[in-house]
Amino acid sequence: MAHILNTTKLTLKASSLKEDNMELKVIKSEEQYQEYFNWVDELFDKQLSPDTKEVEMLQVALLLIKQYEDADYSIPMPDPIEAIKTKMKDAGLRNKDLVVKVGSKGYISSILSGRKPLTLELAKFFHRELNILAEVSLS
Repeated sequence: MAHILNTTKLTLKASSLKEDNMELKVIKSEEQYQEYFNWVDELFDKQLSPDTKEVEMLQVALLLIKQYEDADYSIPMPDPIEAIKTKMKDAGLRNKDLVVKVGSKGYISSILSGRKPLTLELAKFFHRELNILAEVSLS
């Protein structure tokens, strides 16, 4: 897809950019990213009809923005143990509340302190019980 976006050039008379031609191409700098972001923001404010050329350009611009953000602003996965602790705290659960489903209080403490590994079976359990994304539990 990146190859397609690299070779695609579309132009638009954008009144929001003082009637300059907006040529969409792969974003390579923070300045270009901000320009696209501002342009998209202005188009959102216009409440355009879905069947216009501007909306088509907006969709392409959003893809380019996402591609740039994915490459330059990636969000790291949280630590699985910290995610479990946070979800337990949010749910008002303590280690002893998991004893029946997981094992002894000492085993749970060992997992939550990092002394014992988080197994696939436990990752599935925490996914089901605490709604922790599998990607987080398995990272």
